[in-house]
Amino acid sequence: MGAIDDDILQWLRKDLRDYLDLPVKTMGALAIPEASFLRNRNQHHSTAILKEILAEVPGDALKILGLIDRDLCIPILTFVFGEAQLDGRGAVLSIARLRQGFYGLEEDPDLLYRRAEKEALHEIGHTYGLLHCQDYACVMHFSNSIEEVDLKGDRYCGVCASRIGAHGAERSP
Repeated sequence: MGAIDDDILQWLRKDLRDYLDLPVKTMGALAIPEASFLRNRNQHHSTAILKEILAEVPGDALKILGLIDRDLCIPILTFVFGEAQLDGRGAVLSIARLRQGFYGLEEDPDLLYRRAEKEALHEIGHTYGLLHCQDYACVMHFSNSIEEVDLKGDRYCGVCASRIGAHGAERSP
Protein backbone atom coordinates (compact mmCIF):
# COMPACT_ATOMS: atom_id res chain seq x y z
CA MET A 1 0.00 0.00 0.00
CA GLY A 2 1.38 3.35 -0.93
CA ALA A 3 4.94 3.57 -2.19
CA ILE A 4 7.06 0.49 -1.47
CA ASP A 5 10.52 0.04 -2.94
CA ASP A 6 10.37 -2.59 -5.69
CA ASP A 7 13.62 -4.16 -4.43
CA ILE A 8 12.02 -5.27 -1.17
CA LEU A 9 8.89 -6.50 -2.96
CA GLN A 10 10.91 -8.64 -5.37
CA TRP A 11 13.19 -9.93 -2.60
CA LEU A 12 10.22 -10.95 -0.44
CA ARG A 13 8.41 -12.46 -3.43
CA LYS A 14 11.37 -14.70 -4.24
CA ASP A 15 12.13 -15.60 -0.62
CA LEU A 16 8.54 -16.45 0.27
CA ARG A 17 8.10 -18.43 -2.96
CA ASP A 18 11.27 -20.44 -2.37
CA TYR A 19 10.62 -21.11 1.32
CA LEU A 20 6.89 -21.84 1.19
CA ASP A 21 7.11 -23.58 -2.19
CA LEU A 22 4.02 -21.72 -3.37
CA PRO A 23 3.56 -19.26 -6.24
CA VAL A 24 3.85 -15.64 -5.12
CA LYS A 25 2.64 -12.70 -7.22
CA THR A 26 2.88 -8.98 -6.65
CA MET A 27 0.00 -6.61 -7.29
CA GLY A 28 -0.14 -2.94 -8.07
CA ALA A 29 -0.12 -0.42 -5.25
CA LEU A 30 -3.30 0.34 -3.36
CA ALA A 31 -4.04 3.75 -1.94
CA ILE A 32 -3.68 4.09 1.81
CA PRO A 33 -7.15 4.81 3.16
CA GLU A 34 -7.28 8.25 4.74
CA ALA A 35 -9.68 6.97 7.40
CA SER A 36 -6.95 4.64 8.71
CA PHE A 37 -4.84 7.56 9.95
CA LEU A 38 -5.20 8.23 13.67
CA ARG A 39 -4.11 11.84 14.01
CA ASN A 40 -3.86 11.70 17.83
CA ARG A 41 -1.34 8.83 17.56
CA ASN A 42 0.34 9.79 14.26
CA GLN A 43 -0.14 6.17 13.19
CA HIS A 44 -2.39 4.15 10.93
CA HIS A 45 -4.94 1.70 12.30
CA SER A 46 -3.82 -1.69 10.96
CA THR A 47 -7.33 -3.17 10.98
CA ALA A 48 -8.56 -0.47 8.58
CA ILE A 49 -5.57 -1.15 6.31
CA LEU A 50 -6.21 -4.90 6.44
CA LYS A 51 -9.88 -4.37 5.56
CA GLU A 52 -8.83 -2.43 2.43
CA ILE A 53 -6.39 -5.18 1.44
CA LEU A 54 -9.04 -7.87 1.88
CA ALA A 55 -11.37 -5.98 -0.44
CA GLU A 56 -8.77 -6.41 -3.21
CA VAL A 57 -7.98 -10.14 -2.85
CA PRO A 58 -7.78 -11.70 -6.32
CA GLY A 59 -10.14 -14.64 -6.77
CA ASP A 60 -7.29 -17.08 -7.37
CA ALA A 61 -5.29 -16.02 -4.29
CA LEU A 62 -4.73 -18.43 -1.43
CA LYS A 63 -3.41 -15.64 0.82
CA ILE A 64 -2.66 -11.93 0.51
CA LEU A 65 0.02 -9.95 2.33
CA GLY A 66 -0.02 -6.17 2.07
CA LEU A 67 3.14 -4.16 2.70
CA ILE A 68 3.05 -0.59 3.94
CA ASP A 69 5.78 1.83 4.98
CA ARG A 70 3.71 3.56 7.66
CA ASP A 71 3.68 3.05 11.40
CA LEU A 72 0.76 0.84 12.43
CA CYS A 73 -1.19 0.40 15.65
CA ILE A 74 -4.30 -1.08 17.14
CA PRO A 75 -6.13 0.65 20.00
CA ILE A 76 -4.79 -1.65 22.74
CA LEU A 77 -1.13 -1.63 21.64
CA THR A 78 1.38 1.17 21.18
CA PHE A 79 2.35 -0.26 17.79
CA VAL A 80 2.20 -3.43 15.73
CA PHE A 81 4.59 -4.73 13.10
CA GLY A 82 1.59 -6.23 11.34
CA GLU A 83 -1.84 -7.76 11.66
CA ALA A 84 -3.39 -10.89 10.17
CA GLN A 85 -6.67 -12.72 10.03
CA LEU A 86 -6.22 -15.84 12.14
CA ASP A 87 -6.85 -18.78 9.82
CA GLY A 88 -8.00 -16.33 7.15
CA ARG A 89 -6.76 -14.98 3.84
CA GLY A 90 -5.15 -11.66 4.61
CA ALA A 91 -2.41 -9.90 6.48
CA VAL A 92 -0.64 -6.55 6.51
CA LEU A 93 3.00 -5.87 7.38
CA SER A 94 4.53 -2.50 8.11
CA ILE A 95 8.18 -2.04 7.28
CA ALA A 96 8.33 1.37 9.03
CA ARG A 97 9.66 0.07 12.37
CA LEU A 98 11.79 -2.56 10.62
CA ARG A 99 13.96 0.22 9.16
CA GLN A 100 17.05 1.34 11.04
CA GLY A 101 16.16 4.94 10.14
CA PHE A 102 13.06 4.71 12.33
CA TYR A 103 15.42 4.55 15.32
CA GLY A 104 17.70 7.32 14.07
CA LEU A 105 20.31 4.87 12.77
CA GLU A 106 21.91 4.53 9.34
CA GLU A 107 19.75 2.49 6.95
CA ASP A 108 20.82 -1.12 6.38
CA PRO A 109 18.92 -2.71 3.47
CA ASP A 110 20.12 -6.25 4.27
CA LEU A 111 18.90 -5.97 7.86
CA LEU A 112 15.58 -4.54 6.65
CA TYR A 113 15.12 -7.49 4.28
CA ARG A 114 15.89 -10.04 7.03
CA ARG A 115 13.44 -8.36 9.39
CA ALA A 116 10.77 -8.11 6.69
CA GLU A 117 11.20 -11.79 5.85
CA LYS A 118 10.69 -12.79 9.49
CA GLU A 119 7.65 -10.63 9.98
CA ALA A 120 6.12 -11.59 6.62
CA LEU A 121 6.41 -15.28 7.52
CA HIS A 122 5.01 -14.48 10.98
CA GLU A 123 1.91 -12.76 9.59
CA ILE A 124 1.40 -15.43 6.92
CA GLY A 125 1.68 -18.04 9.68
CA HIS A 126 -1.28 -16.42 11.42
CA THR A 127 -3.33 -16.72 8.22
CA TYR A 128 -2.68 -20.47 8.41
CA GLY A 129 -4.03 -20.54 11.96
CA LEU A 130 -0.70 -20.41 13.80
CA LEU A 131 -0.65 -18.70 17.19
CA HIS A 132 2.43 -17.24 18.86
CA CYS A 133 5.02 -19.93 19.51
CA GLN A 134 6.99 -20.36 22.73
CA ASP A 135 10.10 -21.44 20.76
CA TYR A 136 12.43 -18.42 20.65
CA ALA A 137 13.98 -19.69 17.42
CA CYS A 138 10.61 -19.89 15.64
CA VAL A 139 9.48 -17.06 13.38
CA MET A 140 6.07 -17.32 15.09
CA HIS A 141 7.55 -16.19 18.42
CA PHE A 142 5.92 -12.91 19.49
CA SER A 143 8.10 -9.81 19.04
CA ASN A 144 7.30 -6.77 21.15
CA SER A 145 10.38 -4.82 20.03
CA ILE A 146 12.80 -4.63 17.12
CA GLU A 147 15.41 -6.35 19.30
CA GLU A 148 13.08 -9.33 19.67
CA VAL A 149 12.58 -9.43 15.89
CA ASP A 150 16.35 -9.58 15.48
CA LEU A 151 16.74 -12.33 18.11
CA LYS A 152 14.10 -14.75 16.85
CA GLY A 153 14.69 -17.23 14.05
CA ASP A 154 13.75 -16.75 10.42
CA ARG A 155 11.94 -20.07 9.91
CA TYR A 156 9.05 -22.00 11.44
CA CYS A 157 9.91 -24.54 14.10
CA GLY A 158 8.98 -28.17 13.34
CA VAL A 159 5.64 -27.93 15.13
CA CYS A 160 4.55 -24.74 13.35
CA ALA A 161 5.81 -26.02 9.98
CA SER A 162 3.80 -29.21 10.35
CA ARG A 163 0.65 -27.24 11.19
CA ILE A 164 1.01 -25.18 8.01
CA GLY A 165 1.47 -28.42 6.06
CA ALA A 166 -1.79 -29.66 7.54
CA HIS A 167 -3.53 -26.59 6.13
CA GLY A 168 -2.88 -27.60 2.55
CA ALA A 169 0.57 -26.23 1.71
CA GLU A 170 2.18 -28.47 -0.89
CA ARG A 171 4.96 -29.33 1.52
CA SER A 172 5.96 -28.19 4.97
CA PRO A 173 8.45 -25.34 4.94
